[in-house]
Amino acid sequence: METSRPTTSNRDIDTILRGHPYRAIIRLAWPATVSMLLHTLFSITNAIWVGHMGAVPVAAVISATFIVWILISLTAVLSTGVVAMISHAVGAREFGRAQSVAEETFRFALIYGVASAAVGLLLRGPLFELMHLEPEVVRLGRQYMAVYFGAGVFLVFSEWAASLFRASGNTRLPLVVASIGVTLNVILDPMLIFGIGPFPEWGSTGAAVATAISYAITSLVFIWFLRQRRLPFDFRFSFLGPMDWPRIRRLVMIGLPISVSGIVFSVVYLFINRITAEFGTEAVAALGIGNRIESVNYLIAFGFSTAVATLVGQNLGAGNPDRAAQLARKTVLLVSAITGFTTVLFLLFPETIMHIFVDDPAVLEAGKHYVQILAISQVLMGWEIVVEGAFAGAGDTLPPMLVAIPGALARIPIAWLLAKVFGWGIDGVWWAITLTTLAKGTSLYFWFGLGRWKKRQVR
Repeated sequence: METSRPTTSNRDIDTILRGHPYRAIIRLAWPATVSMLLHTLFSITNAIWVGHMGAVPVAAVISATFIVWILISLTAVLSTGVVAMISHAVGAREFGRAQSVAEETFRFALIYGVASAAVGLLLRGPLFELMHLEPEVVRLGRQYMAVYFGAGVFLVFSEWAASLFRASGNTRLPLVVASIGVTLNVILDPMLIFGIGPFPEWGSTGAAVATAISYAITSLVFIWFLRQRRLPFDFRFSFLGPMDWPRIRRLVMIGLPISVSGIVFSVVYLFINRITAEFGTEAVAALGIGNRIESVNYLIAFGFSTAVATLVGQNLGAGNPDRAAQLARKTVLLVSAITGFTTVLFLLFPETIMHIFVDDPAVLEAGKHYVQILAISQVLMGWEIVVEGAFAGAGDTLPPMLVAIPGALARIPIAWLLAKVFGWGIDGVWWAITLTTLAKGTSLYFWFGLGRWKKRQVR
């Protein structure tokens, strides 16, 4: 068994392996949750400022968001695998193995980032053409994505670095870095969009430039923290060095199912949006607003999911599978309490909640039903997201994919049948989303309870 210098990270490890369960969960979860909320501010800030320029630039940025989520889903290949491998090594106190994984994946992250950016630059045109948008929207959207994908290597590097710290039990430092990036993005957005001061007026493209600069700065901040030896193991930046390609392949195979699930989920919502559009613009608006309302629960659950991945990974590495299972179950209970509270709010005050975002009576009516129907699935949605994180920490990501992809794809025929064939109208779409969420959450929680993930070997 290897040792390392005494650091704050080592105290984090002790809390994860031996501390009070709820203290360990909350210590990791709250910074991860706030980080998730801050990351959403990147796109929200862009949309708010671009919104002052008219419908066409707004449509370009919003349409680009779908493609951005594909890029973010691709980064999950790297980040999920890194968290699983590093957390297992740290939990086992095998810091030499953790160091070799970190240094090899650093080099792989650079290759992966450049490759992802190149593919994105090549495909951005065809992807926009698939959405059948106005020519000017396509032109602005392609410019926006050219800048965004051009900075893709910084996005991938930042996700890789954040994964190293999260896997080591330090979710607070990625929060600090995310705060710096979001603050910078908020400051640069109006300057580059409207040409304030010495800056040129770049319009919607300026929003992408602001985000690209923010990712570049966060990469530099992460580099500084890595050089300050903030990890519980040694790390050296080296562009040239040995690569354990079988290990890299195992890492990719851990992260790939989560990435594919995210891409399929994004594509499915294009079809859900198309079915919804048959009931009018108001229904589409209700779907968009309803998604934003639901995203509060989603982001909270995802923050806890990020925490439980580290909790499970380190305890499995330390040979404590029973504690790993206990921490996962207690995390599910915490998230159930939070989503249970919001469920009550959604059921009792759906119109009041919708009124925060819109005043149109038709949108309010459709959205009110959306909020009430989706309320039924909020607790199970939390189960699915948290348990997916537990599986990811164990390095056993195939079960979440086998549940998530069929569940997402099933939404399309179910929505069509309920809305069109059975005559439920737009409520049929809302019920399709809710019913599939209930099925996915229940199935994945049952699968996790079988305990086969405890035997997963990650090296």
